[in-house]
Amino acid sequence: MKALISVSDKTGIVEFAKELQELGIEIISTGGTHKALEEAGVKVTGISEVTGFPECLDGRVKTLHPNIHAGLLAMRSNPEHMKQLQELHIDTIDMVVVNLYPFKQTILKDGVTREVAIENIDIGGPTMLRSAAKNYQDVAVIVDPRDYAAVLEELKSYGQVSTDTKFYLCSKVFEHTSHYDTLIASYMRKERHDESLPETFTMTFEKVQEMRYGENPHQKAAFYKEVRRCDGLLSSAVQLHGKELSFNNINDTNGALELLKEFEEPAVVACKHANPCGVGTADSLFEAYTKAYNADPTSIFGGIVVMNREVDEKTAEEINRIFVEIVVAPAYSEKALEILKSKKNIRLLLIENILHKQDENAYDLKKVAGGILVQTIDSKLLEGELTTVTKKSPTEQEIKDMMMAWKIVKHTKSNAITIVKDGQSIGIGPGQVNRIWACKQSIEHAVEFLGEEKLKGAVMASDAYFPFSDCVEEAAKAGITAIIQPGGSVRDKDSVEACDNHNISMLFTGMRHFKH
Repeated sequence: MKALISVSDKTGIVEFAKELQELGIEIISTGGTHKALEEAGVKVTGISEVTGFPECLDGRVKTLHPNIHAGLLAMRSNPEHMKQLQELHIDTIDMVVVNLYPFKQTILKDGVTREVAIENIDIGGPTMLRSAAKNYQDVAVIVDPRDYAAVLEELKSYGQVSTDTKFYLCSKVFEHTSHYDTLIASYMRKERHDESLPETFTMTFEKVQEMRYGENPHQKAAFYKEVRRCDGLLSSAVQLHGKELSFNNINDTNGALELLKEFEEPAVVACKHANPCGVGTADSLFEAYTKAYNADPTSIFGGIVVMNREVDEKTAEEINRIFVEIVVAPAYSEKALEILKSKKNIRLLLIENILHKQDENAYDLKKVAGGILVQTIDSKLLEGELTTVTKKSPTEQEIKDMMMAWKIVKHTKSNAITIVKDGQSIGIGPGQVNRIWACKQSIEHAVEFLGEEKLKGAVMASDAYFPFSDCVEEAAKAGITAIIQPGGSVRDKDSVEACDNHNISMLFTGMRHFKH
């Protein structure tokens, strides 16, 4: 038996090769792997001895030769194949151990040039892998060092690798090369600065975590990470305390983080079931947290709290007064960590560059039965100038609050209405099937937690236009004095007139923020 070994990741390769050699298997190798094995005392046949042709073009051409690929692709059960090998004086190769040039590691480096990236595209490796995998009945092909032990066990026990194991290894090869080629294609597309959506859509991810279950206990789930720099994103978080995150934890935390990134000033976002339930901004983190908590002290219980400043001792003590599932922050003081860790079931996440935003051309994916919807992320807050469409213009404070309400409503499930006053969300109406229900819900929540007086002088935001004037009428009854919405309804005039009748100022953004 012969084994061809050529690996970039040399984890465990010397030990594996020595075990193969003890089993009487001849080792063929090339380049750096040949050198490493030889230095470790493994007897190695050089690739040029097999091909009868020297390596050339700075090592670009080594294994691309009929003596290699005929030895891999010949079907042992086909007499004609074996006859041709004999006539051509080509030996069969029974095992291929290959992993590829580190293209991923190369493109993730800062400042890598296109020339360097392309030079790290493996050609011979994938070709050998595909040849060996296609002929899996006769060739064992290994891309993952974690499979060395299982292969050795079968060789020692049975003198060969079973067909089932070879098919398993074969399937891993095509997963491996597909992942590798997708990384290359994605890199090339980015280098072309091509912002169009491609005719065929391929992305690749790497598993970060196997989960106990998905959205519900009967569903299987895992968390996968994109292969790119993920600064400031949930996939780059460092967990400092607590048990593993669940499917729902990750989904909900991601939504809270996306909203948090809208704020430069100290801000706290509390989230439940992927919707914000309380948002506060202030000069200090403690005050911002207090605002977020008081906005909805019922929903924040068992929820997720994300913040964009270092957690201090005072804020940590306040958080610990209730049960929250997850706290996310860019830093924690030593004392704050000690306080928060006193609760066994809280998860603490660190995301250092928490305000870093995704590229505006990043994809948002939604799976549908039989297909997938692909769009660019909703990266913009406004497009163009705000337009005052009422007789009354908003005050400076109303504009400030309206911008906060607009940020919150952008990240709330549609139909959505939010109410804000003095840097605090005081009512959020998410995910209703009509806008008036969302409006009434947001007002009811504000009254329940903060009282009717808090609504006087508050502002309202809507993620899409008002189809009727009913929301304005409800806002007027509650004492709301300013409204921000996209506009664009054929009945905008009705809403504007209702605002004028109730001395409410209204801004049009000209931009909708549906979220489903």
